[in-house]
Amino acid sequence: MALYTSLVSRLLFPVHERFKRHNTVALRRQMEEVQWWPADRLAAFQLQRLRDLLQDAATHVPYYRDLFARLGFDAASIGSTADLQRLPFLTKPVIRANTDALRHVQAQGLSRFNTGGSSGEPLVFFIGKKRVSHDVAAKWRATRWWGVDIGDPEIVVWGSPIELAKQDHFKHWRDKLLRTQLLPAFEMSETKLDQFIATIRRVKPRMLFGYPSALTHIARHAEKRGVRMTDLGIKVAFVTSERLYDEQRNTISQVFGCRVANGYGGRDAGFIAHECPAGSMHLTADDAVVEIVNDAGQVQPPGVAGEIVVTHLSTNDFPFIRYRTGDIGILGATPCSCGRGLPLLQDIQGRSTDFVTAADGTVMHGLSLIYILRDLPGVKAFKVVQESRELTRVLLVREQGFAPDGAAKIISGFRQRLGADVSVNVEFVDKIPAEKSGKFRYIISHA
Repeated sequence: MALYTSLVSRLLFPVHERFKRHNTVALRRQMEEVQWWPADRLAAFQLQRLRDLLQDAATHVPYYRDLFARLGFDAASIGSTADLQRLPFLTKPVIRANTDALRHVQAQGLSRFNTGGSSGEPLVFFIGKKRVSHDVAAKWRATRWWGVDIGDPEIVVWGSPIELAKQDHFKHWRDKLLRTQLLPAFEMSETKLDQFIATIRRVKPRMLFGYPSALTHIARHAEKRGVRMTDLGIKVAFVTSERLYDEQRNTISQVFGCRVANGYGGRDAGFIAHECPAGSMHLTADDAVVEIVNDAGQVQPPGVAGEIVVTHLSTNDFPFIRYRTGDIGILGATPCSCGRGLPLLQDIQGRSTDFVTAADGTVMHGLSLIYILRDLPGVKAFKVVQESRELTRVLLVREQGFAPDGAAKIISGFRQRLGADVSVNVEFVDKIPAEKSGKFRYIISHA
């Protein structure tokens, strides 16, 4: 480990986390020990954490206190994670209808979050410091699997307003100290792509992080320009937030001369799984219980595809218990050759978000439009279809709270992204139609 990286990993970042009142360092050390435990010991640890979460929710979270009482559910008596099946699923409509009742009565300093809305159903929820500490620790553990660490030079290609809109003085200097540089995935014109490539060549990062679609787009542009990127010493590209396709993995790996590590999770469900160098997706089983269910809600065995349902064990302040993610996955049954006892997520058939193209040819990540819809009150579900550079259609399901000028705000926001003369048609519907596959796609680009 380089001297500066060691300074950041062992001193500066721990001080940063302590300043934010996070116990990330101790958690990461514990997680690095737990990952090597045999399956039975890990399962016992997971069960005890589940029992603790359910007992706390039964006492201090009004929604679960009332639910458990109605069901006659005794949280202290559960004997296995299978007992979760006695509880109903937590869905986005349930959270919307019970947001206040889902908050722990003793919770303090909660942060308000929105989902990215790629499911077409934006969601407001809250996260406490415990959950943040656990997710950061789990991500840190997975980063170290690949021989890189916090403090190694990193390029992040991202588009969330949480990261892009809060570049205050403190964060600017924090990123400089941690040697992290953010590139906006929402703006990918030819000029911007040239600048991105020049930045990556100048920084010579040890790791990349971002959407697989965005990193692939940059990689293809480098190929188009004939710019060599394999001589920079990049060790790994971490990708997340979208389904990773084999073609994308191959392109990123070949152009940047590095391995590609897939990750799965979200701001709502948490840090759920990450790929190890042996090629397996390990579930963060020390922090979450993952179930796979069919359309009837029945739990499926390993090897059978179904919807991913998550119980995050560190969400005491705003519990996510049997949360339906809307993503499709398959649990694995064979242990990984790396020797870790963490169980496997064999496949993720999750949602994908395409690119959209502005009238002037600028290519942007589809989330640049999704975030406009996500932040409007009264938006229950949506679908965006870019018919051409000149026309974009928005199918919108409204609910209580949608403002009279909501459609005008959507049109204005989209035109700021796509171009002042672009036609944006907002169509109010009762239900979003599914694609032929049975899944929804909320950004469809034909530009």
